[in-house]
Amino acid sequence: MSRTTKTFSNFTWTDLKNPTQDELKSLDQPFNLDFNLLEDSLQHGHLPKIEKINDYTFIILRAYTSEAMKNATTVEELSNKIAFFINDNNLLTIHRADFDFLKNVPDTYHSSQALMLKIIDNMLLTYKHPLEIQSSKMDEFEKEIFLKNGLKLSIESLYYQKSEARISKKLLQLTQNVLNNISVATELDTTISDIKDTALNYLLQYEETIEEANSILNTYLSITAHKSSDVMKLLTVFSAFFLPLTFIAGIYGMNFDIMPELRWQNGYFITLGVMVFVALVIYVWFKLKKIF
Repeated sequence: MSRTTKTFSNFTWTDLKNPTQDELKSLDQPFNLDFNLLEDSLQHGHLPKIEKINDYTFIILRAYTSEAMKNATTVEELSNKIAFFINDNNLLTIHRADFDFLKNVPDTYHSSQALMLKIIDNMLLTYKHPLEIQSSKMDEFEKEIFLKNGLKLSIESLYYQKSEARISKKLLQLTQNVLNNISVATELDTTISDIKDTALNYLLQYEETIEEANSILNTYLSITAHKSSDVMKLLTVFSAFFLPLTFIAGIYGMNFDIMPELRWQNGYFITLGVMVFVALVIYVWFKLKKIF
C-alpha cells in the first residue's frame, strides 16, 4: 500500500493506493468507518454510488482508464474507481490504479469539498479522449459504408466501439445520479454545476455514438442483404434461361428407340433453333417486366 497524507489550511487529505483488506482493517484513519464500505472501495467492479453515514459521506466514482487500442467489454476493463470518504475536516481517497491528477496537488484548496470536486472533474475528463477516438472511428465506419460499399468494414471493431460507448454511457448515468445527490457549500454551487454540465455533455455524446453505431450496423446489414438479393436475382435469371433449355436437352438425351426427331436430317439444327427462340422469348419477357 502507498499512503500519502497532505495537510491543507482547513482539512487533511489522505490518499491510499492499492491497499489490502488487512491494511484497511489496521488503518489509522480519521473516520469511524463501516468496514463494509471499505470493502466496497476495494471491489473491482463496483459501480458509482453515494451514501451519507454519520458525520461523513461515502462516494464511489469511476474514471476511464482503458488503453485506446484495447477492446474493453466490461466495466472493470474499461474503468477504475476512486472511493471518497469526506467530511468538513478530512478527505480520504482509496484507489487501485495510478492517476496522474492525484499527484502534485497544489495547496490552494480551502475545503475538502473543493478538492473532491476537482478530483471528480479530472475523473470526468478521462472520458473526453476516448470519446474523440470513438467519434473518429464512427466517421471511418461511415466512409467505409457509403464511399466504399462496406466491403472492408470490421463488424468486430464496430461491436467493440459500441460496447465501450454503452458501458461509458452507463457509468456516466450513474455518475450523474451521484452528482445530483452531493451536497456542497454555497460557494461551490457553480463548480458542481459545471461538473454536472460536463457529465451531461459527455453522456449525450455517448448516446449519439451509440445511435451512430446502430445506424451504421443497420446500414451494413441492409447493404449485405441487398448484395445477397442481387446474387439471388442473378442466379434466378440464369436459372430462368437454362431450365427450359436443360429440359429440351434432357428430352432429346433419352435413349428410346422410337423418337422420330432423332432421325431427322436437320433435327440438331431445329433443336438449337428452338433453344435460341426460347432464350429470346425469356429475354424479351424480362425486359418488358424490367427485371434487368
